[in-house]
Amino acid sequence: MKKNVSIVISCYNEEGNVKELHHQLADMLGKAKVDAEIIFVNDGSVDRTLLFCHELQKIDKRVKIVNFTKNFGHEAAMIAGMEYSKGDAVIFMDADLQNPVSVVGKMIEEWKKGEKIVLTRRRNYVNNNIIYKLCTKVFYFGLNMLSEVRIPKAMPDFRLIDREYVEFLKKFDERDVMFRGMLSLITDVSKVKIVEYDSPERVAGETKYKFGLRSMKLAIDSVLQFSVRPLYLVVWLAVFVGIISVGLGTYVIIERFILGNPTPGYAAIMSAITFSTAVILFALGGIGIYIGKIHLEVKKRPLYFAEYIESKSNPRKNGE
Repeated sequence: MKKNVSIVISCYNEEGNVKELHHQLADMLGKAKVDAEIIFVNDGSVDRTLLFCHELQKIDKRVKIVNFTKNFGHEAAMIAGMEYSKGDAVIFMDADLQNPVSVVGKMIEEWKKGEKIVLTRRRNYVNNNIIYKLCTKVFYFGLNMLSEVRIPKAMPDFRLIDREYVEFLKKFDERDVMFRGMLSLITDVSKVKIVEYDSPERVAGETKYKFGLRSMKLAIDSVLQFSVRPLYLVVWLAVFVGIISVGLGTYVIIERFILGNPTPGYAAIMSAITFSTAVILFALGGIGIYIGKIHLEVKKRPLYFAEYIESKSNPRKNGE
């Protein structure tokens, strides 16, 4: 049976790019000899993006449109496109032409060879500013240190996911989502096929991924949604402060009762303050860990994903 793909395209104020993107996709799909549906998810654009998508739909029956009433964000756009997709594999990309269409063709080729997940990695920086590069490195270092789910550097949401994995991802019934982290929960992204590419300069419009508050929100969401590690850091801080308080207390006792030297009052006061601080931090950390566990538990995420289940008498794939 001939397989087909769904191409989910997130659009926000991309009137200068959607027509050219569709032209390139149509040309690529013709060469790849694969059936496809092209799903434009209009994320509340305030320009003519939706109008141009409707024009494309009139000339190409493969085009589908998911129109948001307002800007719900990139993550919501990808989730919506995934839910409405019908293809045997789903490709996620942006409409800004910085995800090269040629890479889409390469991902389809790898999928035809048997790869279930194909990720991409940028070889170049979109912004060549030295400060931007430094901030990016610090950002990913801190992010992966605090989060229990690894978020690889320079690997955008430009990817192909087989229907088997798509159906499993749809079981994550969460409102506050981070698509990149969800995929890392069910597979080791370091072991899947990766296609590297150079991101071209923007043809039209402005980038929506400027380093700043949005990046900080991404980092915070990545930690809060997938990890309680920061709460354990609070407990370890309490232990560290407790060690300091014990040291100060020991110093006061030795000076006063063993060496017979009068100790200044601030040493005893500091010892009492640090000890009280350690107790408070330890109590807050313990409470926080319990709350964090509840936070993860109420998400009701699937415990595991088995790609296939096999026995000598009855080999069968997951879900059969």
